[in-house]
Amino acid sequence: MDKVENIHTNQTSPASFERNLLSVAKGGGIVYGGKLFLTLSRLVTVILLARLLSAEQYGLYNVALSTASIAIGIAILGLDSALVRYIAIAASRRDEAGVWGTLQVGIGLSVLLSVLTATGLFALAYPIAIQVFDRPELAPLLQLVSLIVPFLVLSDVLAGATRGFKKMHHMVIAQNIAQPVIRLILIIILSFTGMNPAKAILTFGLADGFASIFLLYFLHKQFSLKRQLGVSRGDIRTILGFSLPLWLAQLMVTFRGNVQTILLGSLSTIQNVGIFSVVNQVNVLGQMLHGSITEAARPLIAELHDRGDHEQMGRLYQTTTKWILIVNFPVFLIMVLFPVPILSIFGKSFVYGASALSILAFANLVNIGTGMCAAIIDMTGYSKLKLLNTFIRMICSIGFSFVFISLWGIIGAAVAALCVEIIVNLIILLEIWILFHILPYNKTFIKTLLAGAAAFTAAFTINQILPVQEKLFYTGISLLVMIAVYVSVSLSLGLAPEDRLILSRLQRRFSTFVSRI
Repeated sequence: MDKVENIHTNQTSPASFERNLLSVAKGGGIVYGGKLFLTLSRLVTVILLARLLSAEQYGLYNVALSTASIAIGIAILGLDSALVRYIAIAASRRDEAGVWGTLQVGIGLSVLLSVLTATGLFALAYPIAIQVFDRPELAPLLQLVSLIVPFLVLSDVLAGATRGFKKMHHMVIAQNIAQPVIRLILIIILSFTGMNPAKAILTFGLADGFASIFLLYFLHKQFSLKRQLGVSRGDIRTILGFSLPLWLAQLMVTFRGNVQTILLGSLSTIQNVGIFSVVNQVNVLGQMLHGSITEAARPLIAELHDRGDHEQMGRLYQTTTKWILIVNFPVFLIMVLFPVPILSIFGKSFVYGASALSILAFANLVNIGTGMCAAIIDMTGYSKLKLLNTFIRMICSIGFSFVFISLWGIIGAAVAALCVEIIVNLIILLEIWILFHILPYNKTFIKTLLAGAAAFTAAFTINQILPVQEKLFYTGISLLVMIAVYVSVSLSLGLAPEDRLILSRLQRRFSTFVSRI
């Protein structure tokens, strides 16, 4: 069978809600498994680097990577999201020429821009290091990260292409498994000769280069790249018309995501940058399922909107939001109740960020509590509205961060993040209601809130009796009780039909796996 036939995955008739739900659950499960592995690997990496480097060195390392993230945001031009949307649509229509043209536009433009952006960052390294941060030793690190920018951009664009084909496991293998494993191995090897920020950056770049090679292989396996360049139909104007507003939006998101690092480095101390970076890395645990389900649902949202099936899109919105909240509520409770034991793993100097971790957990709860609302705006073609939302987010983030970091340092950065999430997510909820008359909530959410309240009460009571902040053994007891109460109350309140559908599928697959052993 020819490779191009792999793109013919859609049936001639619209898929049922159950089939789409299983598709999202399967894709989200794959991505979640990959992100869980990635996060745990990164936590091990962060622990190693935090102990091999001083807090100040770790801060310099994170400032350099934050600058690289802004450069990547400039170079990628929103083409990663454009590839997801237009490859998904072209593949569902069995339009091979459209797929090939979209790939040429997305990969070609992004690679060209990444080289130009990297050149600019290399040339401006010393002015940025001296005039913005007053740290001349930062300049060589900025020049080093400029060399890896093209690899990082290529990796993200190729990942967007594979997601457009709904092949979530390709991205998982390359970016979530191969990349962190290779990086961890390189860190261990280089640590024998002494670790420094430059070596840490080098391991990051080399690992991502390998991820790009894996993604290119998987893409070629899915859709043969051995084709004549002219045998394609890529509507550059349409693609750029969609991607440019998203690019500006994503650029502001990237800048917002790194502005706190920059402001902490300029208004506070480089040491606080290192601590806050560790706190952010721990908080990623609460974002994994949200991102996983959203990534799996993006191409499906594009298809449903293309068919005008807003009723099914609304049901999908509600179900996925509930799943995200059910899984993440215990993570939120852990971050709020046990911040000191968690951060003590990285070293005593990082415990200072405990209050910031608890505040960021509330910010994350606000984000997951609104589900994949931002993805719906993206994949339904309202890229200009996404641009407006991101502009609001960026302005709020810069304003709140500048004020609160000046007042409270690392805690102020966390408070600023919480304020931004509340404002922006409420705005997006209102927009989706106006556009599609759908909300992410139904009456089944009450069960999750009741289970969470019961789990919090149980853990809080134990925390008042046992010294969980001082001994990890007591912390483990409190955690086990909290999770047991949460699961038992959730099951006693009953499961919705869509939840039973997914659990029955998991049970069948587990039984099949056991029977083969």
